[in-house]
Amino acid sequence: MLNKTNRRDFLKRSVAVSAGALILPQIIPSTALGMGGKLAPSDRIVMGAIGTGARGRGNVREFLKRDKTVQMVSICDLDTTHLAKTKELVDAAYKNNDCRLYGDYREFLEKEKLDAVTIAIPDHWHGIVYTAAANKKLDIYGEKPLARTIYDSQAIVNAVKRNNIVWQTGSWQRSKVTFRHAAELVVNGRIGKVSHIEVGLPDGGAGVGTPPIMQVPSELNWEMWLGPAPKVDYRGVCHWNWRWILDYSGGQLTDWAGHHIDIAQWGIGMERSGPIEFEGEAIYPRDGIYNTPVEYDFMCKYANGIQMRVANSSRLKHGGGATWYGDKGWISVDRGRIDASDPKILDEVIGEKEIQLYKSDEHFDNFLECMRTRGETVAPAEIAHRSISVGLLGEIAMSTGQKIQWDPIKQEIIGDQKLNRLLTRPYRKPWELPTL
Repeated sequence: MLNKTNRRDFLKRSVAVSAGALILPQIIPSTALGMGGKLAPSDRIVMGAIGTGARGRGNVREFLKRDKTVQMVSICDLDTTHLAKTKELVDAAYKNNDCRLYGDYREFLEKEKLDAVTIAIPDHWHGIVYTAAANKKLDIYGEKPLARTIYDSQAIVNAVKRNNIVWQTGSWQRSKVTFRHAAELVVNGRIGKVSHIEVGLPDGGAGVGTPPIMQVPSELNWEMWLGPAPKVDYRGVCHWNWRWILDYSGGQLTDWAGHHIDIAQWGIGMERSGPIEFEGEAIYPRDGIYNTPVEYDFMCKYANGIQMRVANSSRLKHGGGATWYGDKGWISVDRGRIDASDPKILDEVIGEKEIQLYKSDEHFDNFLECMRTRGETVAPAEIAHRSISVGLLGEIAMSTGQKIQWDPIKQEIIGDQKLNRLLTRPYRKPWELPTL
């Protein structure tokens, strides 16, 4: 184990000369051996990671548990402290010092020969890094929300399809039996015809005030962290509180849309489409740099007449999660609970001839299995895109105070070019979405 000073010096040298690290013995991925992306059951999946903060390191840990299936060989992060912690984790798992380090995702993607990559980075980077990784033909386990804007989200979906890669979104609730069972009961009519849905997402979350300008820590590449976002002084927000700044995230709304809105649409068979109308209101902080909503409440309507209310959970009767209301009762599901107007509804068994939703018992294993079969995962990019689109369109409706008419097929706001401009955000030069 390296002490903190020596470890920092070591990592700075390692990142600076990452090309030299490639002389270490390597496991060659099956995709590099002319197998056309097809993995045999006996093949070990060669994987790397981009983003090794708390969520990213957690994902790396999950893949390391599958050491007979996966070989984690390289990691990339713009904070050398994160790199140090994750390298120790990887090297300890394999009892060697072979894990290669990078400080720039572009060098990582250019030099590494991999089958797959797990990515966990701030939302404003998703469009650029996800499409770049897809263009390298890598299968991707990518964290939700899919992107910060609908335009970026569409670009990711297109890149995944164009490159014929396997994509799994970190919307792991789809691999939990309670969420799947609730959605199956609803979609098979156990509560009758659904009239409306309530989706409760976490309250608050926004910070208060404006932290002082600080010196950028030596272990952090702040300019790279900002990337396509506007250039601002460093105030220590980069590893958690970026979630409460609109340049990087939409707060609790976009952080959780990929979970509960996803499940709500699953239960009405609309996970590959979306609503046609949006309107609502939000309460924003009055001052300071934290500017995502502290409260939010919007309504959307689907073409079939179903209405869905999305709000912070304290505003709703059942609190967090997804609650479907039908003419024969209701079902509500959240992490750690599943309820119904009549408890007997929950004991209902879905028949063989009824709608069977995608069954995944474990989210990471589902991704790895689909890498071998080249089948679609339980949380593909298209569904992740439709889930976050609801949150992003609700955000636009609330921030502008306007009612939005949405075309889920053309994926554009109807009759308002000014509002359509809000489907994207300008990138700070020289950053732009990668193309083939």
